[in-house]
Amino acid sequence: MTATSTATNDRELVITREFNAPRQLVWDAWTKPEHREKWFGPKGYTIKVISCDFREGGKWSEKMIGPEGEFPYSGMYKEIVPIEKIVSTDDFDEATKEQMPELPEGMVVTTLFDDKGERTGVTIRTLHPTVEDLKKHEAMGVVEGWGSTLDNLVEYLAELQK
Repeated sequence: MTATSTATNDRELVITREFNAPRQLVWDAWTKPEHREKWFGPKGYTIKVISCDFREGGKWSEKMIGPEGEFPYSGMYKEIVPIEKIVSTDDFDEATKEQMPELPEGMVVTTLFDDKGERTGVTIRTLHPTVEDLKKHEAMGVVEGWGSTLDNLVEYLAELQK
């Protein structure tokens, strides 16, 4: 099943996908750095988790590595409801913004994990501070990037369940 994208207002992008895996496994793959580094990022990119203080108020930092170079980004966990919901800020680091000034800023990402028995629905809601930031995010290929990233998660979850 492919990811779908919808806009609920002029500043929010919503990506949904369903996985053939129980919610706890999807949650663990999403939240534990040792799993996340094995699947997160579009095809052709890897992720290095720099830090992950997985608690409300905790900060996280990652680096996406791809053909064009390294792109650090980071945020802070605003809300965590175990195996149900994560709300965090998400922003590109200054070095990345200097390299690519067309990037969006100040996003808040809410990720929801919906228990569907042996399957799990994931909804990623990215709220942008302005309409222009949403347009910048879409122009850089965020919908396609999430689609590819979630394809990687499908493959990784299948490996974990063998």
